[in-house]
Amino acid sequence: MAVRFGPGGNSESFGKRKFPQDIAEYLKSFSLDCYEIECGRGVRISEATYANLPKIAKDNDILITLHAPYFISLSSEKSETREKSVEYIMEAMRAADKLEAKKVVVHSGSCAKMTREEALLLAKDTVIKALQAMKNENIKAHFCPETMGKINQLGTLSEVIELCTLDDSIIPCVDFGHLNARTLGGIKTIDDYAAIFDEIENKLGFDRLSEMHVHFSKIEYTAGGEKRHLTFEDTTFGPDYEPLMELFAKRNLNCTVISESAGTQAEDASAMKAAYDRFLV
Repeated sequence: MAVRFGPGGNSESFGKRKFPQDIAEYLKSFSLDCYEIECGRGVRISEATYANLPKIAKDNDILITLHAPYFISLSSEKSETREKSVEYIMEAMRAADKLEAKKVVVHSGSCAKMTREEALLLAKDTVIKALQAMKNENIKAHFCPETMGKINQLGTLSEVIELCTLDDSIIPCVDFGHLNARTLGGIKTIDDYAAIFDEIENKLGFDRLSEMHVHFSKIEYTAGGEKRHLTFEDTTFGPDYEPLMELFAKRNLNCTVISESAGTQAEDASAMKAAYDRFLV
C-alpha cells in the first residue's frame, strides 16, 4: 500500500508539451503517479484524450481522477437546479468511465439562506439520485464529495462525512487547504491532522479513510474563508504539508493526493511525495 501523488491539471512548467501524449514522461520527471482531469468549467475533453489517455495511464501506472464542474449545486433550493446538477454529475461520470478514472470530485454546495441542516438534506437527496443514475449506467468511478473552503458553503468535514454515509461506495475528498481556510488557520500540527483522520475513520471505517481522495494547497483566506490558492513558496498561510505526509506514512494509508497549487501543481506534488518517502524509511 502506498499514497499516490499528482497534479490537478497542468503546471505552468508543462509548457508547450502535448496532452495526453507527453503527460507520462512529464509526471515521471517529478516521480508522480496520479493525475486529475480538471472539468471545473464543464466536461470538455478531446476525442484524442478519450482515445489515448487510458492506455497511457495503464502502461505507465498512472491513476486518473476527475474534477466535476464547479457549477454543480447539490443543495440548491430550486429543484430544477438540483435535477440539472444530476445531469452534470452524470456527464462527469460518463467521462470518467471512458477515461477509466477511479474517482470523481464533486463540490458539496452552498447553504444560501437555508440552515446548514436544510442544505444538507437537499444535498443528500441529490446525491441519492446521482448514485441511482450511476447504478443504472453501471458506472464504477467513486463519487467523492469535497470539503469546501468558504464558511457559507456546505462542506465541513462532518457534512462531507454525512454525505458519505449514504452509500459505502462514496469516498470523501478531503481538501486540507479548504478545511484550514474555513477554520481560519485551524490546521497547525500533526494532532490537528490526526483529529481529521480519526473523525473519518470513526464514522466511515479504516478502508474509506485509507482510500480517501485528498486535495492539498496552501490557501489565502479572509474572515469568510477561502480567498485564493497559493504555492508552497508562501510562508504566511498554511497548512504545512509535512505533518500530513508523516501521518500518511504512520497510518499506512492508500489514498490519492492531488496538488492544487496555483501554477506549480506538479512541483508541489513532487515535494509532498519526497517528504512522504522520507517518512516511510
